[in-house]
Amino acid sequence: MTDLPGHLANPDDPSFSYQEFSLLHENCSEYGLPAPSDVVVERRSVEVDEGRVVSGLVWGEGPPEVVLVHGGAQNAHTWDTVVMAMRPVPMVAVDMPGHGHSGWRDDGRYDPRSSAADVARFVEEHAPSASVLVGMSLGGLMVTALAASRPGLFERLVVVDVTPGVNRDKASDVHAFIEGPQSFPTFGEIFARTLEFNPTRTPESLRRGILHNAHRLSDGSWEWRYDRRRFDVTEYDYSVAHVDLWDDVSATELPYLLLRGGTSPVVDDDDVAELLRRRPDAVVEVVEGAGHSIQGDKPLELAVRLQAELDAC
Repeated sequence: MTDLPGHLANPDDPSFSYQEFSLLHENCSEYGLPAPSDVVVERRSVEVDEGRVVSGLVWGEGPPEVVLVHGGAQNAHTWDTVVMAMRPVPMVAVDMPGHGHSGWRDDGRYDPRSSAADVARFVEEHAPSASVLVGMSLGGLMVTALAASRPGLFERLVVVDVTPGVNRDKASDVHAFIEGPQSFPTFGEIFARTLEFNPTRTPESLRRGILHNAHRLSDGSWEWRYDRRRFDVTEYDYSVAHVDLWDDVSATELPYLLLRGGTSPVVDDDDVAELLRRRPDAVVEVVEGAGHSIQGDKPLELAVRLQAELDAC
């Protein structure tokens, strides 16, 4: 079993208590950012169906200017370092339905268009004047659907390392990870599996990510927060769920920026060609040294690019 970072408290210790916003000093320390003593953040939610909510983090003071949407099997905290690097820009980071603190759907409809309708409700309530819409992976497909269906809601669109051309082969490592076990006897074991699939990330950052994305049960075991019930029935097939989203790309009217991870196989040259055929004005940039999760691998570089998008509004 892989050892946890020795200088950090062991989450398997019965006395350990997870505090949602207590880890921000680690994000800042790892990337040389100012201490987070002045950070303003709170969790808010909006009811989208009877008894089901969409939750998110509202950062900073004043009307949010940027909306951030994570990828599949992630949660709003995947953006923490990016937000810390861009502060004091007010932003929101949304937990997609079935992820983080957002409610699970009994019908299992986590396709981009269904999720877009739910996220739009959160945006209308908590970030109605936001200018820049950002989505990564599954969240990138979701924001594409949102931008197509609600053309007047934002001013610019940023999609992180995904197109509707994604399939199981291109995203094989992602699928192998998220279709693994739902629960683990100890934090050490969930940590070891996460490290195996994310060898370029620091142990400290992976520990933070797990604490935000899993929770300890009464018997001491650990369980992922995201809804994995669909994996018990059939493998999740991107090619079926997202085959028609190229039409949404065509329908988007916002300035479109695609950011590719330099070492990621999820977006290939054929995908870029199809994007430019449908949106000849789209801008495509490669973030060197980043894999699929650019916000985790190169958060400061991503923050610079998002600030440039915001400045262009």
